[in-house]
Amino acid sequence: MGIITAYYSKFSSSIGFGLLGVSGIAFGVAYIQNRKEYRPKPLFSICLYSLFFCIGITTTIIHNDTNKKDHYMHNSATFENRHSIRVLIREKLKNSTKNTRYIAEIKQVDHTQQSGKILLNIKKDTDSKEFIPGTELLIRGQLALNFKPGNPDQFDYGRYLETKGIYAQMFTKKRELTVNPELTKDVWYYTSEFRNTIIGNLSKNGFKKKELAVVTALILGQQQDISPEVLRDYQYAGAVHILSVSGLHVGFILLLVTFLLKPLPKNKWGNTIRFTIVLISLWLFALVAGLAPSVVRSATMFSFLAMGMLLNRETNTYHTLIVSLFLILLAEPLFLFDVGFQLSYIALFFILWLQPKLKALWQPENKIAVYFWDILTVSFAAQIGAFPLSIYYFHQFPGLFFVTNVVLIPCLSVVMALGVLLMVLAYFDIVPIVLSKTVEFCITIMNGFIKWVASVESFVIKDIPLSFSLLLLAYLALISWILWFSKPSFGKITFATCCILLFQAVIIGTHWTEENKEEYIVFNTPKKTIMAQRSGKKIVLFTNDSLPENSFERKMVQSYATAHFCTIESVKKLKNTYFSHNTKTLVIDKSGIYNTSGQADVILLRESPKINLERLLMVQKPQIIIADASNYKSYVTTWKETCRHKKIPFHSTYEKGFYSY
Repeated sequence: MGIITAYYSKFSSSIGFGLLGVSGIAFGVAYIQNRKEYRPKPLFSICLYSLFFCIGITTTIIHNDTNKKDHYMHNSATFENRHSIRVLIREKLKNSTKNTRYIAEIKQVDHTQQSGKILLNIKKDTDSKEFIPGTELLIRGQLALNFKPGNPDQFDYGRYLETKGIYAQMFTKKRELTVNPELTKDVWYYTSEFRNTIIGNLSKNGFKKKELAVVTALILGQQQDISPEVLRDYQYAGAVHILSVSGLHVGFILLLVTFLLKPLPKNKWGNTIRFTIVLISLWLFALVAGLAPSVVRSATMFSFLAMGMLLNRETNTYHTLIVSLFLILLAEPLFLFDVGFQLSYIALFFILWLQPKLKALWQPENKIAVYFWDILTVSFAAQIGAFPLSIYYFHQFPGLFFVTNVVLIPCLSVVMALGVLLMVLAYFDIVPIVLSKTVEFCITIMNGFIKWVASVESFVIKDIPLSFSLLLLAYLALISWILWFSKPSFGKITFATCCILLFQAVIIGTHWTEENKEEYIVFNTPKKTIMAQRSGKKIVLFTNDSLPENSFERKMVQSYATAHFCTIESVKKLKNTYFSHNTKTLVIDKSGIYNTSGQADVILLRESPKINLERLLMVQKPQIIIADASNYKSYVTTWKETCRHKKIPFHSTYEKGFYSY
């Protein structure tokens, strides 16, 4: 709660540390008063919670890069003109259709030392060479603040970047930059070189490209080279978590290293050496995998588990979960806003809490049946826990996830064992053909099975709407029913039933509210005009361009429809005139021809029509002029100035995003 409060309220350093000091003193006094009592008084608990709340505030302030005096956000001139900007490449990201993308750290702007991370976009050209972490570039260019979403209910990529400490982007071309031949060789450089050496050696020894992308994602945590089609298949099959290095992979590393260290004696020195090697192995693996939130979470948890093994003590898994959560958020508070981090912790909590209850429903005697029953119960527990959150973020549910997990998890054990051995050997440029082809064949079979499961699209439930309030109520209902299932009582069943009724009441209320809404929306789509007429929960789109099912524009409109419990009924050609609620909308395209009969309340200009806007305003006397992103920007600038002189409101979707009325 402290992290969330500090993130949205933007506390100053003095206030944050002042609150921490007061809460620390209050806790110290309460602790001294209660240390001799077995049961602490309520005041002690309040002081303790207040202390942790303030720790959350201060750790967020400390890790906010914009609080540094030399951060580029304090220099507005950096965003206004072109400068000579020196940056250091930190991480390679997945390429977009037009750009190669990197996370870079600013070192200098002109002759002034500055700091802060940016998203660097370099336009693709015939030279396919990409930069590695540790490369220093001198770029002549200009920073741009993260873009805000220009359409309703669209994913806020700018806010997502801010949770990574990235507040600006830079777009450039290779001819506008100079490469420093000397590399900065830090831990990120060496881990990148380690991965690139392995991938390069496997590639030159004939490892197929598609299979190589999957195996490097499984073991090295690198998803940049996975094709969109393969990624979509894993999503539809409910197996995308396999491609993200997490507890499954880190746990396997722990088991593998522990197995290899079995010959060590089980005395004090042997246990210490074993624990040290395990700890180093886990965190080296986490480093190689890029320290993604899910990997850090898993490495932290298994480090505590390894400590328990060293001390020969049975650790409380809930305590381990909470301590790992606390330590990670203390070091990286903004991990709290990472979707993968949220999903991995909620899934792990439900595995620890719900899986034993599900497992107790049936006690098979056959060892093979026990193995597969364990996989099923773990999969169900994780999916039940992550279900509301995944619906809230992704609005879809893979119905065949249990089939996928039952088949894939045993296969994954083999792939991980052989894959880790192959990666180690490949680093030294030793790629045994038998081992390489075996791993490649296993990945091919795995991909084929995933593709087959994903092809049964009738089991993939898509476009499921879920608001934040419904998300909270869904978890309240889910937890209340599990509590009743664990130990039935009249009070618990009453509370669980009330939660379900409340959830249904909110759904009914939301449906009623959305059913009574009517509006027109002009979307912000580059070089295209898309209008939507919404009547209740039905949407009719108007555009002269094609909208394929998987196109960006179609997904953009579908995001709005899903968020408002609507369906897209049809797509029609644009008209020149629209009427709704005594409002007349006039659409003027590049032909410049329009209906002069009657006055228009709203005028939409599209495709850069060559018109005399002053005369149009005198004749029509509209309430507002809208210019969408299909117009030339120079035309929009002229129209804006004309409307300012005539004191007519002007809305450019370039600047302000979509417009609804």
